[in-house]
Amino acid sequence: MSEPTSPGQPAVRHANKRGAARLAAVQALYQMDVAGSGVFEITAEYEAFRLGKEVDGALYREADAQWFRAILTGVVEDQKTIDPIIRQSLTEDWPLSRLDSTLRAILRAGVYELMKREDVPVAVIVSEYVDIAKAFYEEDEPKLVNAVLDRVSRRVRGEGRGKDAS
Repeated sequence: MSEPTSPGQPAVRHANKRGAARLAAVQALYQMDVAGSGVFEITAEYEAFRLGKEVDGALYREADAQWFRAILTGVVEDQKTIDPIIRQSLTEDWPLSRLDSTLRAILRAGVYELMKREDVPVAVIVSEYVDIAKAFYEEDEPKLVNAVLDRVSRRVRGEGRGKDAS
């Protein structure tokens, strides 16, 4: 959503609070994976000290805290369902265990949304998580995220852009 500042001035885009929540959730999932922290501890830390706050001179964008919590707790609660779905969508030469923690966090959050947030269009979910992957990677990882989430969307929602290879 854009608002003009005044006549002749460029429009100012408001930060996408759900997009910021998705990025924060991926970062929190990564932190949980690497540090072995629990969901309640990480949720409290992010809400108190990160979301919309300044950390080490960098300002975190304001995020939809409810969306952030839903992704984080949903991934934790449904991980035993999410991980096999990701495994089925990866090629045999790329098992889930071979992916680094950041990539696993991106895929887990994206798959959670595809499974549980039918109110959000597939294209929005895929695009948002591909953009998050691009923030962390410059090589093939964003393409991998796109391919996996597209395959998952066809399995769990019956929609997607590519042809079903299964």
